[in-house]
Amino acid sequence: MTSPVEDQHLPTPTATGGPVAEGSPGEPFRYPADGPVGALVLHGFTGVPFSVRPWGRALHEAGADVVGPVLPGHGTRWEDLAGVRWEQWRDHAAAQLQQLRARHDVVVVCGLSMGGALALHLAAILPVDGVVALNPALSLVSRTARFAPALHRAVPSVPGVGDDISLPGVTEHAYPRTPVAGVAELGRFMARTRRMLPAVTAPVLLLRSQHDHVVSDASHLHVLRRAGGDVELVRLAESFHVATLDREADVVAARSVRFVEDLAAGRSPVTARPLRPASRRERR
Repeated sequence: MTSPVEDQHLPTPTATGGPVAEGSPGEPFRYPADGPVGALVLHGFTGVPFSVRPWGRALHEAGADVVGPVLPGHGTRWEDLAGVRWEQWRDHAAAQLQQLRARHDVVVVCGLSMGGALALHLAAILPVDGVVALNPALSLVSRTARFAPALHRAVPSVPGVGDDISLPGVTEHAYPRTPVAGVAELGRFMARTRRMLPAVTAPVLLLRSQHDHVVSDASHLHVLRRAGGDVELVRLAESFHVATLDREADVVAARSVRFVEDLAAGRSPVTARPLRPASRRERR
C-alpha cells in the first residue's frame, strides 16, 4: 500500500470519553466507546465527513466506537483532489480500520457513495465483520465520466456533483467544482472494486435510493450479483443520493443500527445464522 497523507489526523478522544467537539464540516470525527463494536464511516467523492456525521452519531448512540475520517484530497479545495490517487483513499481508510480492529472484536465499515464502494473494497482485503453500503459508487449516471482520463488536461473541472438531496435548503458541503482528473481516478477505483466483489464474504447491508442522480442502478446490481457473501437490499423510496441528510435518514440509521446489533450478537443480520468474528478468521 502507498503511504497515507500525513496531514489528515483524527481528533483525540476527550478525557471523559465522550464525543469530540465538532468543528468545520470538513473535519474528521470520533465518537469513542468501550463496547465490542467499532465502526468506520466513510464519506463520498468531493464530500466531507459532515455528510455522514448523523449516521456516525446514531451508531455511537447504539454503543459503537465510531471513526469518520476525511479522505485524502477532501475537506480543503477541489484542486487538491486532482492530484490524489485512489490508492491513497484506500490506504488512509485501511489505517483507520486496522486501528479499530486492534481495539474491538467486531468491526463494521459503512460508507456513502464512493465511501460505500471503499467499504466494500476494504472488506475484500481486510478482516471485516460487516459492510453497510449506502448508494455505493460502482457505476455513475454521467455518461461522460468514462471520458475523464482523456479530457482532464483540456478540461480541469466540471460543476460539482454534491447536494443531490430532496429536502430543500440542505447541503452536504461538497466541493463546488469536480476535478476531471479526480473523476478519472474514481473510474479506476470503481473498476478495480467491481472485480473484487467476489472476495467480499462478510454480510452486506445495501441501502439504495430510488431517486439517485449520481450513482446508477448498475452499482447495487453489481453488489447483488457478485458479492461473495449474503446481501440484504433496502430501498429508500423518498431520498436522493445523499440519504444520510435526506427524508429517510432515520431509516438509514435504524437499519444500520439493527445490522450492527446483530453482528455484535454473533449472528448474520441477513440470514440470522451464527457468525465467527472476522478477527478470528483466516485473513485473505
